[in-house]
Amino acid sequence: MSNELLQYEIARPGAASAGAHSQPEAKFGASPLRSLPPPQAVGVNDATRPLPRRPRRSRPRCDFQPLASVDAPLIHALPSLGFVFTTSVGVDHIDLAECARRGIAVANAGTIFSRDVADYALGLLVDVLLRVSASDRYIRRGLWPIAGDFPPGRKLGGKRVGIVGLGSIGSEIAKRLEAFGCSISYFSRNKKPLFPYTYFPTVCDLAAESDVLVIACALTEETHHIIDKDVMLALGKDGIIINVGRGPLVDEAELVKHLIQGKIGGAGLDVFEHEPAVPEELFRMDNVVLSSHQAVLTIESSNDLVELAMENLEAFFSNRPLLTPVHGTT
Repeated sequence: MSNELLQYEIARPGAASAGAHSQPEAKFGASPLRSLPPPQAVGVNDATRPLPRRPRRSRPRCDFQPLASVDAPLIHALPSLGFVFTTSVGVDHIDLAECARRGIAVANAGTIFSRDVADYALGLLVDVLLRVSASDRYIRRGLWPIAGDFPPGRKLGGKRVGIVGLGSIGSEIAKRLEAFGCSISYFSRNKKPLFPYTYFPTVCDLAAESDVLVIACALTEETHHIIDKDVMLALGKDGIIINVGRGPLVDEAELVKHLIQGKIGGAGLDVFEHEPAVPEELFRMDNVVLSSHQAVLTIESSNDLVELAMENLEAFFSNRPLLTPVHGTT
């Protein structure tokens, strides 16, 4: 399930399907799931294999394929397509406008990963500040008895943390940071009156009043490179950037440059602009913590995701409202 590429493309209820009307068994990796009503076809991607970009010709009537993205050409190639389920929260890899035009329902992971991503964001921040991974590498290289104690890190308590995107993930991050005594402010498309945190109308204004920026917003045309050179300069040389959103939210080339020049204090990055490629300059930086787009994945959330996927499928086939519909497509 790596890279959040488990997706379902399903024929509308009542559409013709190939093969006999036997109940198919859906599988998630090696784990069997409960059966779906006949005569629907089910396919789930094995994350260890390349994802097909086109529907398989050997199954011409099956409108159910695991795919990396759902764009207009693909949608046009699937005339019976009625539903898309993506395991991600973000839907930037799906042509929502075309889905809406065709009357195709779309569902995503909803808030199922929110707490896990919040935990992970906090872990990245603690690691960058207290230099846990850097200290681990220092010991493994045998430097402790030779060079002495590893330099101290910085504490989390009392830091001014700005959150970019106070949605389900951002609000969970804020809740955790409150327990550490952090001062929390945020930027979002709209002010959130139900939250007690300080709102800033621009990301630059937020960065100027923050020690840490945590990126947790959706990737859209408007938010592409929302963390740019100006934001980094406003954050300052001691500032830290944590990104658990999407790679292209940050101008990666500028971030690398600012880190090299000492204009940013550090970064914790779970996502990258051109995944799985990661700038090699980051590998040599002890003030940067890297992970492979895995903030959403825990054993527990994976099991919850399977259940959510099946419940959405059952709702679709039964003409009931989806559990986690994407706004504007249903």
